[in-house]
Amino acid sequence: MNESTDLRRARGDRTRRAVLDSAVQEASVSGLDALSFGALAASAPVNKSAIAGLFGSKEKLQLAAVERATEIYTEHVIAPARSAERGLGRLWALVQAWIEYSRSRVFRGGCFFRTVEVEFDMRGGAVRDAVVAAQRTWESYVAHQVRTAVDAGQLDPGTDPAQVEFEINALLNAANDRSLLLADDGVYGRAEQAVRALLAAHGADPVALR
Repeated sequence: MNESTDLRRARGDRTRRAVLDSAVQEASVSGLDALSFGALAASAPVNKSAIAGLFGSKEKLQLAAVERATEIYTEHVIAPARSAERGLGRLWALVQAWIEYSRSRVFRGGCFFRTVEVEFDMRGGAVRDAVVAAQRTWESYVAHQVRTAVDAGQLDPGTDPAQVEFEINALLNAANDRSLLLADDGVYGRAEQAVRALLAAHGADPVALR
């Protein structure tokens, strides 16, 4: 492989990333079905035919957008919490990172996955499978931190990790949705307070939930 090939590949990678960065922002507002090569050509530094050449089909574009959104989600929610101790400390760090992710509008439409999981909840196909996989990965990670906290004695022995994960995500998703619908930033503080109360009810030390 020569230098000119390397440069072309690097340019192609940059172009693809620019298109996907536009795509995930648009999809967070209007959904994945709203994505089109023509619309993206108007907001990304590349023409319609080049975008078609990069992705080949609308479904492949949608799948690539889900993958890119997962990368952004990991960067803003999971990565910041990795420095916290596994278990209760990391669980609480994940909650706070998620709230900041939604509140700061990393995606214009709030949480990307809240938008697309509602869009695809009654469908079949590869795009739905990708959305489900991303959601399951997140849920499993949260539940794992709850389980680790139980094993470490940071939460009560009888705590059900799947139930706590479900309740935490329900509270976070409700805050995201109501902040968008009602333009109410105060819902994030209420969600944080509710998660704190939930964990304290399962034996968490309130000092660890500051």
